[in-house]
Amino acid sequence: MSDEAVATLLRSREPLVIIEAAAGCGKTYQGAAYAQDVVGSLGDARLLILTHTHAACSVFAERTKKAGSRVEIKTIDALIAQIALAYHKPLDLPRDLTSWAWQDGGQGFEIMASKVAGFLRHQPMVARALARRYPVIVCDEHQDSSVDQHSVVMSLLSAGATVRIFGDPMQRIYGAKSDKAAREDRARWEALKALGAGEKLATPHRWQDGCPRLGAWVMQAKESLERGTPIDLTNGLPPSVRVLVGNNIAQMRTGYQLSKEHRGPIDRIVRDNPQLMILASQKDLVAALRAFWYRAVPIWEGHTREALGALVQTLRNGQGNADVLAQGVIAFMGNVAAGFSPSSHGDRLLHEVRTGAARPATGKPANIQAVALCLLNNPSHVGVSDALAKITALVKDGAAGFDTVKIDHSSELRDAVRIGQFAGPDDGFAEVSRMRSYSHPSPPRKVLSTIHKAKGLECDHAMLMACDKAQFTSTLYAKSKMYVALSRAKKTLTLVIPTSNPSPLFKLR
Repeated sequence: MSDEAVATLLRSREPLVIIEAAAGCGKTYQGAAYAQDVVGSLGDARLLILTHTHAACSVFAERTKKAGSRVEIKTIDALIAQIALAYHKPLDLPRDLTSWAWQDGGQGFEIMASKVAGFLRHQPMVARALARRYPVIVCDEHQDSSVDQHSVVMSLLSAGATVRIFGDPMQRIYGAKSDKAAREDRARWEALKALGAGEKLATPHRWQDGCPRLGAWVMQAKESLERGTPIDLTNGLPPSVRVLVGNNIAQMRTGYQLSKEHRGPIDRIVRDNPQLMILASQKDLVAALRAFWYRAVPIWEGHTREALGALVQTLRNGQGNADVLAQGVIAFMGNVAAGFSPSSHGDRLLHEVRTGAARPATGKPANIQAVALCLLNNPSHVGVSDALAKITALVKDGAAGFDTVKIDHSSELRDAVRIGQFAGPDDGFAEVSRMRSYSHPSPPRKVLSTIHKAKGLECDHAMLMACDKAQFTSTLYAKSKMYVALSRAKKTLTLVIPTSNPSPLFKLR
């Protein structure tokens, strides 16, 4: 379908329009252009753009900046939290929602979504008030919506809002990973298309100024994944797609190591490209690749702070208990740094806390004792902030016992230190979360990232590491994750594939 036909349908009087758009085919452009065109007709109301990632929020913010505050951009989770905060008492939710939502790995967001979805269904007056405030809503990457998130949007549609939905079932990488869940989400997407007017975007605009042949190849790869056939790497590859061999010979399960023969070509790509996004399927592999390049390539931390969320929960529950707070510090440092483990630092830290740091010490024990004293002197979120600041300083100075500690998530560590500036851990977490939401950070020009955190981003050059069977199986979830990774680069794409256990998503011979 032509771009003009899609633009016309978006601006029609249809209350619900669904646009299915492959990666790089202009959905963000169409959504942003539509938003800027119609916002002037809304009076004092605002147009709302809902995304699923903060990276997408940043892109939409850049493309709609001429409309200023008339366009409001937030994640669907942020909208749900906004409603939940306003009605937390009837919803039986805590007042401090920001940090509470991160409990047990973020299950609080699911609880909020379920309660808000039911609330809007049974309280249509609230949905109508929201629809008056946001009479036009643009939903981005809607294929990643949960049942409850989708229900919230449908309640606003029923309340009178005009809704424009963009999505691509092949880019579904959030939600449950089972084939059953993926098929259920696909069926829900097809049912949604039957409720409104729909069109498709299929022109690969992302690659027009970079490498059109790469764009055409990515579209072919998408078709192969949808058909359930391997992506053919044996012939017909454009010059911009390179396939390199990389057999991981690391002895540790979570390590990554290559022979000199296999490493050389990969290192040259990293060295010669001033801009490069190195993508990996899992967080463990990103951490291993960080060590593989001797920490010369930073990790893109994105917006989410899972370790910080868990730490804040410990701060809330462990107030006044230095032992519990010390365990929280140990777990947090294990997530944001290498070389800080229970055996290397944690056990000694707990010993110092439990004995009141009473015995004189020198060298590494003395430095750990200094960290323990921060917690003993002030067993609160402020003491934890002081302890983390002390660790940061010890690492920076290369102090005894801390010269081998390497900080991999420096932004998350800085955010944890900042929480000590606020009256309570929940206040601090809410403020650092708010600041991240409005700062719209961009990744460094050369960066390591999980595929999930790269969702919504694009780059000139990308390299996908460890395309093996462990990282990419033949499930629908793995296919979607592979497609998202392949479609990030505009000019060159490098695939690093082992010969021993390659992903079944590729045809190699």
